[in-house]
Amino acid sequence: MSEQTDIDELRNRHHLLDGEIEAENTQIYPNEVKISSLKKQKLKIKDLIRQLETSG
Repeated sequence: MSEQTDIDELRNRHHLLDGEIEAENTQIYPNEVKISSLKKQKLKIKDLIRQLETSG
């Protein structure tokens, strides 16, 4: 698998997490623990993308 493919997959996952966060925020009682976890996942993915972009 190429680095660009990995980056594209990570960006896609990052985008999907945005949707999950938005969906949780629209709940009557949003689960703040879940939202926090999703945001941490987004940050990890963002860091991985940066690593791949700078190493390539």
